[in-house]
Amino acid sequence: MKLHTLLAICTVTTSLHAADWPQYRGPAGDGSTTDKINTTWNAGPKVLWKVRGGTGFSSFAVAGNKCFVIEGRGDNEVLVARDVMTGKDLWTAELGAAKYGGGGDSGTADNKGGDGPRSSPTVAGNLVIAMHSDIVLHAFDAATGKPVWKRDIMKEHAGRNISWSNAASPLLDGGVLYVTGGGAGQSFLAINPLTGVVLAKAGDENMTHATPVAATILGQRQILFFMQSGLCALDPKTLAQLWHADFKYNVSTAASPVVAGDLVYCSAGYGIGAAAFKITKTGTAWKAEQVMRVPGDKQIANHWSTPVLFGGNLYGMFQFKKYGSGPVKCATLPDGTVKWEKDGFGPGQVVLTAGGTVLALSDAGELVAFAAKPDAYTELARAKVLEGKCWTTPVVANGLAFIRSTKEAACVDLRAK
Repeated sequence: MKLHTLLAICTVTTSLHAADWPQYRGPAGDGSTTDKINTTWNAGPKVLWKVRGGTGFSSFAVAGNKCFVIEGRGDNEVLVARDVMTGKDLWTAELGAAKYGGGGDSGTADNKGGDGPRSSPTVAGNLVIAMHSDIVLHAFDAATGKPVWKRDIMKEHAGRNISWSNAASPLLDGGVLYVTGGGAGQSFLAINPLTGVVLAKAGDENMTHATPVAATILGQRQILFFMQSGLCALDPKTLAQLWHADFKYNVSTAASPVVAGDLVYCSAGYGIGAAAFKITKTGTAWKAEQVMRVPGDKQIANHWSTPVLFGGNLYGMFQFKKYGSGPVKCATLPDGTVKWEKDGFGPGQVVLTAGGTVLALSDAGELVAFAAKPDAYTELARAKVLEGKCWTTPVVANGLAFIRSTKEAACVDLRAK
């Protein structure tokens, strides 16, 4: 089936609303939403629902009247569909047993412990697609939870998993699903999301914990995978490599790259730090030139927290293993200068809402709104919402914030008045 036909099918069959959040880090995969949120809730935002949830760090996907998340329940990873307005379980589907090697057990005395699935589900048309930590893709009917197709990348594509198991989420772009984890000649896979059929495969790269992103750079749509060799930019149709940027790997790379025009920012913990590459094209030849390199964990290293971009600046949790105390920072591009920082967030996550408001979820369960301004940290609202360890990206869909910890899940009403 041709790619443009797939795009048409996904467009026709989708039930997504304009401000839904169909996949990891939102509709554009850049951690942003067009939603404008209310920030006058210092006395505490309205919590529509809060439920006991399974373990893990999977974030929500939201489509129509359902929200989807992967949880650890007992020894199994389970895809859970909940009602958006009530939090009631509508259906569950087991993905299989899983072990993670203890990577999620780090933390402070208050939030230590609690591990589980790290990958987030993706909504494609009338299907919801989940990736098990052993790199097995499952597709279910979003309305009923009935299995539709399954693709075991470990068995069918000579898969090569990673320590602490897969954490990357499937990327949907242009009606095609993109994943990694296969062996030689098939490290990168383009998959029909409606059938599970492989449309293209290429590459001999080792995976990281980072989710790929899609972006248009110099007029060319491309899929960016953050692999152990560095950044790999691929043609969406053929998976042919457009350009490559070397970037050192050590233990784990978990934050996704951030695209700012013709610049691509990337970062990792474990002493690696950050870099930015300027992308150029001469004729048909692409080139990635390193224009910034900030080594080490102290300045702008991202452990697993991907920053958001606004006004040419990055906002996010630039820190490494500073549980409970690490700062949120504003850093400039392309030089990486830190304009300001504010302690007390830990390695949580951020998303960007309309008008330049950043919504952060601290690792201790505080929901915080602050202004994306480079001159100074300006806090707009803060409230403790969750108990347990929160290493999960908050989600904003149609004015509602969906958040979770290793113990609880909640929906907070942030609809603008």
